[in-house]
Amino acid sequence: MKSFRDKAILFMATGGWVGYAPVAPGTFGSIAALPLCLLLASVDIGVAVALVIGLIVLSVWTAHMAARRMGQSDPKQVVIDEICGMAVALLGHPFSPLCVLAGFALFRGFDILKPFPIRWVDRNVSGGWGIVLDDIIAGVCANALLHMGIFLLN
Repeated sequence: MKSFRDKAILFMATGGWVGYAPVAPGTFGSIAALPLCLLLASVDIGVAVALVIGLIVLSVWTAHMAARRMGQSDPKQVVIDEICGMAVALLGHPFSPLCVLAGFALFRGFDILKPFPIRWVDRNVSGGWGIVLDDIIAGVCANALLHMGIFLLN
């Protein structure tokens, strides 16, 4: 029987059980991040950055604890890393349909294809940081490209 703490960790790590989707749990985890991204877009950028940093710290610990409980190094059901990555991808951008769709597509592309340095981090960093950091970098890359795209379109 799992303790309340174990259940709470797994609930958070799987994005409220979204990570148990039978197909594309990472994609569903990224979608599950959108209400958080809406909240972040509605507050001052300083507050949003502080919230994202706090989320990352919590996610590293949660992902590490969930992976240990699941007996795997990076369980596909753990999607809190995708939630963090999407939050980073859309941080500082308006929550408009175009920005959300572009940010989502860019983030998922970087997360799936894992170009350097994302692939290197995915293969060489372990534990909670290993689970979360590659998604943070994918989010940073998506955010930067989104900023460049908006700049070029204006």
